[in-house]
Amino acid sequence: MLEVSDSLIEAGKLNRLAGIVILAGGASKRMGTPKAELILPTGERLLDYHIRQALELSTALARNLPIMIADNGRGFTINPDLIKHLQSPIFHIADYVTNNDLFSDSDKPIETGGALVAIESALQSLTTWKNATELSQIPDEQSSWLLVISCDSLIPINDLWQKLQPYITQAADKSVICLADDHHLYPLLGLYRLSIEPNLKHYIDGGQRQVMRFIKPLVQPIPFAKEWQYLTNFNTPEDFEHACLALNDL
Repeated sequence: MLEVSDSLIEAGKLNRLAGIVILAGGASKRMGTPKAELILPTGERLLDYHIRQALELSTALARNLPIMIADNGRGFTINPDLIKHLQSPIFHIADYVTNNDLFSDSDKPIETGGALVAIESALQSLTTWKNATELSQIPDEQSSWLLVISCDSLIPINDLWQKLQPYITQAADKSVICLADDHHLYPLLGLYRLSIEPNLKHYIDGGQRQVMRFIKPLVQPIPFAKEWQYLTNFNTPEDFEHACLALNDL
């Protein structure tokens, strides 16, 4: 369990973390099994690992942060032990679907539209949550943020938040803050300002799904911590094995 510190609580108040979404809806074709269902060497399932981490961050920030699971309708279960004394709400969210998708004449099932439709759904859900909760801890959308973490990562959520949150004030003109290395951005390990929701909806409604194209004018890249190099973006069983070894070395 994370230790609660005054500085961590104050950071949470100042930087307005509104909620967390765990992206678990990928096809996982090269892995051969859904990444959310992978088992860590400790015996813990990967999705439960992220939920536990999210709950610990919520506790450390002295908040009841909504924790959303975007699994593209796969209906992954949650370890009952994690929700015995639940205070933070945990719920599944469906991907955002455009009107064109809803009224399509095609008989084919709607496949996942990628990460952006899940992020759009999470942003909408937080707005709904704020409006439905009389004692909401979510302030206005301009100063509130969604923490996004993908299921192909073992980076502890608290460590990710600690890495990203200082840039909310340091890069005040940016609406997306995410990890980056020398060659790539990692937009599914980042913070998204709630106020971008209408623009993201318009982008998706226009038939666009490219993450990089949407975030390019909005993003503040944050250099990857060297010890995280092998903890994310695993796509094969061998990649996952290397990630588990790297996690043990933290």
